[in-house]
Amino acid sequence: MQRVAIAIARALANDPQILLMDEPFGALDSQTRLQMQQLLLRVWGNSKKTVLFVTRDIDQAILLGDRVYVMGARPGRIKKILDVPIDRPRTLDMVMERSFIEMKREMFGLLHEEMGEEH
Repeated sequence: MQRVAIAIARALANDPQILLMDEPFGALDSQTRLQMQQLLLRVWGNSKKTVLFVTRDIDQAILLGDRVYVMGARPGRIKKILDVPIDRPRTLDMVMERSFIEMKREMFGLLHEEMGEEH
């Protein structure tokens, strides 16, 4: 966890207009990943930086994002752009709210459609 937190702090120290994060929490266990998500939500709340966050985790995409770009299969293409209808500030408890669950269902549906096209 400390390494990821330090990497985020180092990236923010340069005061970038856009922070690019490519699956930064992918190698973390679930408890540490939740802690890092909370940290990122706090950092974003304070800095209001634009963050381009790449993830394969649907819950993470909804929790952290304001807009989710669902990618299709190879060649990579944008299948659909979804606005996240959940107010900020966000907390981990929001994963149980109706709007969160409905968005998750929609994203699962898009991914299942994509799998059906390939298989």
